Amino acid sequence: MFTGIIEEIGKMESIRKGAQSFVISVQAKKIMEDVRIGDSIAVNGVCLTVTSFSPRGFTADVMHETLNRSSLGNLRRGSLVNLERAMSINGRFGGHIVTGHIDGTGTVSAIEKDDIAILYTIKTSSKILRYIIEKGSIAIDGISLTVAKVYKDSFSVSVIPHTAVMTILSDKHIGDTVNLENDCIGKYVERLMEAQPLKNNITADFLAKCGF
Repeated sequence: MFTGIIEEIGKMESIRKGAQSFVISVQAKKIMEDVRIGDSIAVNGVCLTVTSFSPRGFTADVMHETLNRSSLGNLRRGSLVNLERAMSINGRFGGHIVTGHIDGTGTVSAIEKDDIAILYTIKTSSKILRYIIEKGSIAIDGISLTVAKVYKDSFSVSVIPHTAVMTILSDKHIGDTVNLENDCIGKYVERLMEAQPLKNNITADFLAKCGF
């Protein structure tokens, strides 16, 4: 499990392409302090398993399903990536629950200054948007962010200067692809409601009227 608080910006050292998979080597420093083989590291929000490491970086396998679901297939040698180690049991929960299991991708459609902040508008599919609510949480390339506005085919987030500088968001341009992970709570609630339809007089409308 991750929190969406990026620890370090890493750099792609090499990418070895298989028939339908990648083996990537990522340069890093801070996160290598206590890494072991088998540890989970989120790379642009994608949970990957460390297969080997050295003081200057680590390698990980990227399977076919991951390439289909995420933007990792667009990475090149020299690409910068957001990195976060899995949360330690005694760590602070600064963001929200991030699993590292990407739901899909979006496209940066607008970047606007808003006083000290930067507004990023992300266009994505209805499958992703159905779980996005105003002031709810969303992970963009592994970064825990709060949704500012929701539109018909997109949503926007307001990013403070610190977050932009400490992540690869500051390098994003209109047209770039980003990884998206919805807040997992909404997905689980929907699944449970489908599996066990509400009985008696407790309906979705009833719960909404009561503030749930």
